Amino acid sequence: MTSRKTAEQLPLAFGHDPATGRDDLLVAGPVDAAVAMIDAWPHWPAPVVVIAGPVGSGKSHLAAIWRERTGARLIEAMPGTGAEQAAEQGPVLIEDADRAGFDDRTLFHIINNVRQHGHTLLITSRLWPMSWVVELPDLRSRLKAATVVEIGEPDDELLSQVIVKLFADRQLFVDDRLVAYIVARMERSLEAAQTLVDRLDRLALARGSRITRQLAQEVLGEMVGAGEFPDEANSVD
Repeated sequence: MTSRKTAEQLPLAFGHDPATGRDDLLVAGPVDAAVAMIDAWPHWPAPVVVIAGPVGSGKSHLAAIWRERTGARLIEAMPGTGAEQAAEQGPVLIEDADRAGFDDRTLFHIINNVRQHGHTLLITSRLWPMSWVVELPDLRSRLKAATVVEIGEPDDELLSQVIVKLFADRQLFVDDRLVAYIVARMERSLEAAQTLVDRLDRLALARGSRITRQLAQEVLGEMVGAGEFPDEANSVD
């Protein structure tokens, strides 16, 4: 039997450029401290700041704002990339340090150069630095001196704002009641919000329909069935 899901040809996911300016930043409890740190530059408590938070939590948005404001150079903490020299010349940014990986000695020299030349280094990561695999004791010591700001799990307010923004990035505008319906039933993560909005957008386009509560219920149910949401995510009437 051919299911409706497989019979429908969903459109390819065309790129939607997210709005990443400071005015587009969503400010709510879980990200307050990170936003305040970005806004406080250059008056940081330490020359090295790490923003730690889950996938899709807004780290890249904050990093983009900071990079635009400071003219920071995006670098990789790997030998032969020019990263150490860049740290001598101005602010530098390392994204996804825990996932992309780094060379201990290169990162150590980057931090030293930032400190010696009066510049700043912003690092984004899913994990706190104490959870990174670091073998060089001197680097471990430098990381302990960094200021770490954590982005917490999203609350209802932030999830609602994110969903509205994700739809707006696609030039779509949804009713507040539909947003509340989705938030009450979805997994509590911004990554899940991104996946959900993308699927709703593509399914609505495939059917030539608006994004409705019925469509949202269908996509939520599929994500629960696929194990992407816990079973209780769809249990609220």
